[in-house]
Amino acid sequence: MIKLLVATTNPGKFAEVKDFLRQLPLEVLSLSDLATWPKIIEDGATFEENALKKARSLAEYSGYLTLADDSGLEVDALNGAPGIYSARYCGEEGNDKKNNEKLMHELREISEEKRTGRFVCALALCAPKSHGMKEWTVRDSCEGRISFELKGENGFGYDPLFFYPSLGKTFGEIDRAIKATVSHRGKALKKLAEMLPSLVDLNAKP
Repeated sequence: MIKLLVATTNPGKFAEVKDFLRQLPLEVLSLSDLATWPKIIEDGATFEENALKKARSLAEYSGYLTLADDSGLEVDALNGAPGIYSARYCGEEGNDKKNNEKLMHELREISEEKRTGRFVCALALCAPKSHGMKEWTVRDSCEGRISFELKGENGFGYDPLFFYPSLGKTFGEIDRAIKATVSHRGKALKKLAEMLPSLVDLNAKP
């Protein structure tokens, strides 16, 4: 069975990916399954550049087919910020609480109708040298609004602030299965899962 390395240690993100790929003959691993892995500086100018850099580096390091994503929140009233800096918006990597606090502060005087934004996800899949070192990307997004306060305990990142109008709830208030059908990452993963069998011989010996 082909091993697929998902370039994350975030348990919520890993669970989302694993759920989408569960029908494919893959052994899905996270970075936590490796003894060590290189630290990768995400210095690209776009979500795609960052995702590709992670996928290439980890595919070469591990020898596994590797899937990486770069995703973030674009807020129209902030000219697209935090964008590619979403995970470190507060200046500290991966501090969801401080990132959300900063976002609420930045939007404190913005009216509801102007609090529009979207989650964006770029996925990069890279085959290691043993599989020809090929690479592919997909991208999708999800439109919504930024709430005035945190709502819900589900999800991660900006989910409790991201209000999805069709459901009348934030991503923090809906369960993972429902979120997966409408979210930026869910839509991108659906595309990738449909494409994967035609991109990689999943029956090949690793």
